[in-house]
Amino acid sequence: MPGSAKAMTACTVGGLVVVTAYSVALGSNGWLWFGWVVLGLLTVGVLVARA
Repeated sequence: MPGSAKAMTACTVGGLVVVTAYSVALGSNGWLWFGWVVLGLLTVGVLVARA
């Protein structure tokens, strides 16, 4: 996996942790989850394109 794909994967996992912590602490926010899903789909697209 190239460096850019690793960085994007790390950002996606980190984003999941942040969004989950936010949801637990302050309540769910649909826009945050939507943004995380979009980031996840972009990460999957980068990983598929690199493979």
